[in-house]
Amino acid sequence: MTSQVMPTYARLPITFDRGEGAWLWDTEGKRYLDAISGVAVCSLGHAHPAISRAICEQAGKLLHTSNIYRVQLQEKLAGELCRLSGLDNAFFCNSGAEANEAALKIARRYGHHRGVERPAVVVMEGSFHGRTLATLSATGNPKVQDGFEPLVEGFIRVPYGSVAAVEAVNDSNVVAVLVEPVQGEGGVRVPTDDYLSGLRRVCDQRGWLLMLDEVQTGIGRTGKWFAFQHYGIMPDVMTLAKALGNGVPIGACLARGIAADMLTAGKHASTFGGNPLACSAALAVLKTIAENGLVQRAGELGERLLSGIRDKLAGNPRVVDIRGKGLMIGIELDTPCTDMVAQALNRGLLINVTADRTIRLLPPFVLNEDDENVLIEGISALVADYTAQRAGESV
Repeated sequence: MTSQVMPTYARLPITFDRGEGAWLWDTEGKRYLDAISGVAVCSLGHAHPAISRAICEQAGKLLHTSNIYRVQLQEKLAGELCRLSGLDNAFFCNSGAEANEAALKIARRYGHHRGVERPAVVVMEGSFHGRTLATLSATGNPKVQDGFEPLVEGFIRVPYGSVAAVEAVNDSNVVAVLVEPVQGEGGVRVPTDDYLSGLRRVCDQRGWLLMLDEVQTGIGRTGKWFAFQHYGIMPDVMTLAKALGNGVPIGACLARGIAADMLTAGKHASTFGGNPLACSAALAVLKTIAENGLVQRAGELGERLLSGIRDKLAGNPRVVDIRGKGLMIGIELDTPCTDMVAQALNRGLLINVTADRTIRLLPPFVLNEDDENVLIEGISALVADYTAQRAGESV
């Protein structure tokens, strides 16, 4: 069948028909363990009854009203996110890219508030912040930017994980730092434990905003509600999306202090952002995670998976590193391995490869013990077979 969908995705030859928990079934009835959770979206798994119930109940009452009116569920959701994070207020949108756009607009308004005519933001090599024009300009991946020049100006790029590189920036136009606590698309790169506190110190010394892109790390994935809570610091701005709605599109940009005062009436908006349906789903997600202790479970489950995979692949000379934080796990090989995704699919396992040679696992928080074993055994066997096939090939 010829598709008239614009070919913006290199799709795999499979269509899913239904899901339950950590598992998906294709239209032929074959079952797959979803170890990527729709790229960190479905942290509660598929068709979670509490989320389905919340969506259905809200759909029967009210889907949408314009943001020119008060939206009670939006106010309730903002209150919950601020209570959990310690930030002051929230703007709601539809995606992580939109959330990062809001953060970048906060930075520019903050710059103008300080009398900086051409505000600039320090961003990181290997980062990913979205595919809108401003967020792809902030992104540290030339492949994402190729063909879309001229890019939006006002970004200064430095190596990820180096506080010294940020300290070395000597530009009076800088007003903020935008960084992922763990780089996901960049290859599941986990910085040292003093990285964020070092960035906080530099930002405080220079009057810059510290803005964290927690689109992938937020809502419990690393074993804390938000990844910054591992390190005893507070950001000025934080962005969220992905797991916030467990599949219902919603993003958020949270801020505190002076950053919370930058987007006033008429300065930013989103037609669908934070409508009653999306907010009801997000509130159900937060309630379900809290009531079932799933933040702590994500951390514990991640440690077991990391340990199990390391044990199984110990001594494999083509495995460069196995790393992670909570349920963000990366297995880096010494060779490009994007074709491994199709091989995994044939074995009934859904994975992803980032930065050409790092297998990325983002499993849902609801894996049971049997699912854990299936994932550890499945990914370890896949890597062992794949590296054996590639043995002797030039890298």
